[in-house]
Parts: sequence; structure tokens; C-alpha cells
Amino acid sequence: MAKTSTTDLQPYADAPPASQRGRLFRIYNHYRVVVSVILVALLFVDPINFDSRFRAMDYYQAGVISYLAINGFLAMVMLAGFQPRSRHITISILMDILILHGLLLTSTGITNGLANLVIVSVAAGNILTPTRIGTFYAALAAICSLSISSWSVMVFGDSADEIVRAGSLGILYFAAAFILQYISRRMLRSEALASSRARSIAELEQINRQIIQRMRTGILVLDRFGHIRLANAAAEELLFGIASEEASHQTSRGRTLPQPLRMGLEAWLKDPSRRTEPFQATPTSPMVQVNFTQLDQDRGDQILVFIDDMSKVTQQAQQMKLASLGRLTAGIAHEIRNPLGAISHASQLMGESPNLDQGDRKMLDIIERHSRRVNGIIENVLDLSRRRAANSDLIDISHWLSAFRDDYLQTQDNDHHQPPHIELRTAANLPQARFDVSQIEQVMVNLCDNGLRYSEQATGERKIVIYAGATADGERAFVDVRDFGPGIAPEHRTSVFEPFFTTDKSGTGLGLYLARELCEANQAHLSLVDDNQPGCCFRITFAHHGRMI
Repeated sequence: MAKTSTTDLQPYADAPPASQRGRLFRIYNHYRVVVSVILVALLFVDPINFDSRFRAMDYYQAGVISYLAINGFLAMVMLAGFQPRSRHITISILMDILILHGLLLTSTGITNGLANLVIVSVAAGNILTPTRIGTFYAALAAICSLSISSWSVMVFGDSADEIVRAGSLGILYFAAAFILQYISRRMLRSEALASSRARSIAELEQINRQIIQRMRTGILVLDRFGHIRLANAAAEELLFGIASEEASHQTSRGRTLPQPLRMGLEAWLKDPSRRTEPFQATPTSPMVQVNFTQLDQDRGDQILVFIDDMSKVTQQAQQMKLASLGRLTAGIAHEIRNPLGAISHASQLMGESPNLDQGDRKMLDIIERHSRRVNGIIENVLDLSRRRAANSDLIDISHWLSAFRDDYLQTQDNDHHQPPHIELRTAANLPQARFDVSQIEQVMVNLCDNGLRYSEQATGERKIVIYAGATADGERAFVDVRDFGPGIAPEHRTSVFEPFFTTDKSGTGLGLYLARELCEANQAHLSLVDDNQPGCCFRITFAHHGRMI
């Protein structure tokens, strides 16, 4: 059995695409309709002279009318939506060559001006199918022309010049075929190269868009009036608390810039060398640093804004500070704990003496309380310096909070006379979060202990509310711990997470700082929510479980 070549299977591999070939064929068929209408109209111009000069006027008239009918029918079919295929185009070109030569035969021969129309048909065939079949069109047209001229010389006694004219036409047929095939192939290759480059550019644009969307650095494109033209997911998350990777460039349009960013933009427009101070877009968002630059240096109507999360830099600085403090504490812990232990032991022995009055016992209580406080400070600093890396797991917030509440209540029942009241509320369809359970539980214990203590001081009841919800984009979960205490004074709200800051004389000032550090280690953010409600509300906002790094 003979093998079939690839060329035979794909005879039109170098042809224009089907849609383009269909449009070209429609144009060519319009041309054929116009030509056939003109030929029919010429029948009524001078029919007497036609009868004297034409060899077979009846056949000529029938051929012209049939040619018009065929072309009109094809035009109506394509107008109805018919999509011509390669075989339809081939049959149409062959039909044109044969019909036109039939008209030449029945009219005045090869000297008739209709021979020029054959050149157009051959040229159209090589444009529509620039392959070997285009050469076949030229060969068929040349054979038909030579056959008609030879028939005229032998039967009608015409001059031999007609054979020369037919040969010249054959040369024109082949020249038109080869030239148009070369031009068409060059155009098709150029178009294919342009399409390939366009696809490459589109792919690179898509890759760049995905890279920009997944960058941890926020990217904003603004006009000179501060209107957002483009924003990536990190910018949405850092400025508005909403991250949408697929449609952030759409959701960001129409948003109002945060007031600190707008003020920084106005200051930069006045003085481009001025550096913007770090700021928080919202009370629950991290500290950010922005930098401005112009996209178009000549026109300057678009501004590129880079937004960097300062929490990482702050975390690294705090870690360096705590590492130094941890080394210092570890070095002197032995020297501090030995005299501290002696002081504590001596106070305990004095407390057993029956000769102490009320004032002495009060002094001993102060000594023991502050000894425990100093020891707690040392333990907390050592814990910070020895903190292990987070071991994150994908957690269902609702189930985890329910289990945490039950475990926490059991410990509180054993430690206090008055049982606490913890109200747990969870929103529907909470997104999952990824974090280290033991570390975030340590944060929750600290927040719940503080909340119960301050609620009892203000209301006499140990009660808090824990609420779990989702951010506005529905992609990240958060947990609020709200107490009913006296709240935090406005001048202290920016300092509550600083190390060794406390408003409680018995506190170490490291609880909330350690809680925020643990949250940052899990790529979560601990913030104090200012919602004009009684008491305090601390919020843990978890990172998107699919975008953690």
C-alpha cells in the first residue's frame, strides 16, 4: 500500500485562514456578478453586429445568461450565511476558466477581450489557494487558450498569429500564478509571524499581569488627580483590606485614596524629592511606606506608586532588638535570678514569723509581688528570643474557636471563683485560614485574659465576646475579641503594642507585644479596632490561605 504524504493530506496548508479565504471569495464572487451583468447587458447593445461577427451567437447568449445565473445563485447562497470551503473555491475557479474559454470559443476566438478575464480568474485562484493547484489553474487556462486558437486556425482558417497570442496568454497565466503565489506566501508567512509575535506578546502580558498581581509589594497607577487606573491585589489588601486577584483592576476603579496617601501624593507633586512618611490606611491595616514615580517622563500624566508593607521591616528590626535583648537577658539571668530567688525566699521566711504587724506584711506582699513581676519579665523576654518558627496548618475557624472556648473555660473555672461568660459568634461561610494553632491559641489566651480582667474591673462581670467573620472580599477570616472594660485612652492607642508599655502596675508590658509578634510570625495582623463601641476590640486578621509565602 502506498504511503500518503503530508502534503496530500493538507493541500491547503499555505492557504489563507478559512475566515479570510471566505471574505476574499465573497469579494471575487461580487466581481463575477458584475462581469456577468455587464456581459448580459452587452447583448442588447448591438445584437445585429454580434450575429455577424460571433461564431455561435445562440450558444454565446446561453453561456452568458447561465454564467450570470450561477454567479447570482452563489451570491444569494453566501448572503444567506453559507461558508465556502476549499473544494467550493476550487470548483468555482475551474468553472470560471472553462466558461470563459467556452465564451471565447463561441464568440470571436482568442482575440476577444474576454481572454483578459481569464487572467483575472487565474490570479484570483492563486490568491485564494497559493499552492500547486494554482499552477494547475494556469496550465488549464493555457491549454484551453491554445486549444481554441488551434481550432480557429484549422477550422475557420484564422491567422497563425492567434496561436502566438494564445502562447503569450499562457505565459501571462503562469507569470501571474508564480508571482501571486510568491507574494501570497510571503504575506501569509508575515501574517503568521505577526500572529505568533502577537500571541507571544499577549502571553508575556498575561505573565506580567500575574506576576504583578501576586507581588507582595503593592502597585498603583494613578493620574495626576489621584484617580486609580490600576491596582494589584497587594495594593488592594494593604490600602483597602480587599484583595481580588482576578478583578482588582476593576474593583479599584472609583475608589477614593486613603487620606494619608492623598496627602503624600499632593506633597510629592509639589516636591518630588520629598519622602512620604509611613502610615496606616485603616486602623486594622499594617504600616506601609509609599514611593512615587512618573510612568511617562515627557507627559507626566500617570504616576506609579509602590506600596511596601513596613511590618516585615519592623518585625526584622524588633527581632534584632529582641535577639540582642535576649542575649543580654540570657547572660545576666543567672545573676538576676540568684539574688531575686534569695529575696523571694527571705520574704517567704519572714512571712512565717508570728511577730509581724500589718504594715510589715504589706511590705512583704509588695516584695513578693514585684519579685514575681521581675521574674515574669525575664521569662517573657527569654521566650521572645527563643521563639520557634510557625508550623502552619489549614484550620476551620468555626470548629477551632468552639474547641478553644471549651478548653479555655475549663482552665478559668479552676482558677477563679466567678465563672467567666464568653459569647461566641461566627459568621456563615467563613474562609479557612492557615496558622500555627499553638501560637495563635497563645495570642487568644492573652487577649481573653486581658478582656475578662478589664471587664470585671469596669462592670464586675467577667465577660467577653468572640466574633469570627470574613473581610469585605470574603477571602480572609478575622477574629475579634471584645471586652466591656474602660477602654484605652486615645493617647495610648498607638502604644499598646510597644514592648514594656502597660497601664497595669502589675503587668510586664510584653503581653500584647508578644501577641502581635506571634501573629506576624503566622502572617496574620493583630490590631486595635476603633469602632466607637464600649470597651476594647482586638482583631486578628489572617492572611489568605492560598497567598501565604
